[in-house]
Amino acid sequence: MAEIDRPARRVGRPRTTVLTRELIAEAALQLLDESGADGFTMARLAQALRVRPSALYNHVDGKEDVIAGVRELVSDRIDVSAFGTRPWDEAMCAWAHSYRVAFAAHPPTIALLATLPLTGARRTMHMYDTVVTAMVKAGWPEPEVLPTMVALESFILGSALDAIAPPDMFDPAGAEDAVPAFASAYRARAVALGDAPPADAAFEIGLAALLEGLRTRYAELAGSSPSA
Repeated sequence: MAEIDRPARRVGRPRTTVLTRELIAEAALQLLDESGADGFTMARLAQALRVRPSALYNHVDGKEDVIAGVRELVSDRIDVSAFGTRPWDEAMCAWAHSYRVAFAAHPPTIALLATLPLTGARRTMHMYDTVVTAMVKAGWPEPEVLPTMVALESFILGSALDAIAPPDMFDPAGAEDAVPAFASAYRARAVALGDAPPADAAFEIGLAALLEGLRTRYAELAGSSPSA
C-alpha cells in the first residue's frame, strides 16, 4: 500500500506522524480501497502511517472504531440537503443518487459497512436522522420509516456494486442459440443505450419504480390514517 501523504516537515526534525482519528480513518479507507476488507489489519494500517500499531490506540479504541471512522468519511459525501427544501420523494431521489456515488467510489466498503452496526459513527447517524426527521414530518408513520429507508438503501448499495461491474457482464456471446430471448434483449439494450453505462440505466429504472411504489404506499397509509 502507498504511504499516506502528510504535510512536509521542517528540515532536521524527526520523521514522525501527527496522528488524528480523521487521518487514521482516511488511511484506513485508502487501505480498504487497495487491499479489500480481507487485507485490512491494524498492523498494515500502522505501517501505512509509519507508526507503531500501539500509537493508533492513542486515538482510536480498535478496529471497530477505525471502521466507524471510515463509515463517517463515506457518509459525509452523501448529500441530505434536499430533505430540508424538497418534498420527501424528490429528496429521496437526490439522496439515492448521492448515496450511490459515495459508495461506488469505495466498493470494498459496501459489504463491510452493510454488515456492521453503526456504533461510533455519529456523523453517519446524523445523516440518517436527517432522513428520518424529514419522512416523519412529511407524514410517514414512524414504524414505516426505517423499513422504507433500508429498502431503498439495499437497492442503492446493490446498484453501487453494479456501477463497477463490466458493462458486458450479461453478454451471452457464444450461447445465443441456446438463449435467444436473452440474447435478443441484450442486443436491444445495447442499441437503446448506445454509449451510456448499462448500470446507470438500470439504476434509474429501478429507482423510478421504487419511488413510484413508495408514493402509492404513502397515499394508502395516509388514506388509512385515523386522522385522514
